[in-house]
Amino acid sequence: MFHDLIGSKSNKVKNFVEYGRVKQFAESIGDLHPIYIDEEYGRKSKYGCNIAPPTYPRVFDFGVLEQVKLPSKGLIHGEQRYIFNRPLFVGEEVYCYTELQNYYEKTGSNGLMGFVVIKRYGEDPEGNLIFTEEMTAIITEAVRKAMKV
Repeated sequence: MFHDLIGSKSNKVKNFVEYGRVKQFAESIGDLHPIYIDEEYGRKSKYGCNIAPPTYPRVFDFGVLEQVKLPSKGLIHGEQRYIFNRPLFVGEEVYCYTELQNYYEKTGSNGLMGFVVIKRYGEDPEGNLIFTEEMTAIITEAVRKAMKV
């Protein structure tokens, strides 16, 4: 399905790690560690500022892979993981983009399933990698038929 699109990348999109959004995010996930929400604590920390929770990149804009048309219904979320080279600092700009890293198929008890591996990147303004996010989505046989593939 997506074999010929492996390696496709979106344009980089500038995002901003804003204190109010980080605090709201931390509160919404129920993680009230002071490194996320207490400005004085952040200033006294080894980072000299507040940092964002590890799953905060979910709020970023990673651009759009125009060629990759995933169905809006019926996808199964298979796996997601984050790898950080360092924390996200409150107040910094992060440039994010998406890459279709892989596509493969397996036959299961419910028919042929497609596995789409999407990798997302966050870099500082100098192009240094801050984090990656890797997500695998599963396209079931029923969804594949609905897509007419």
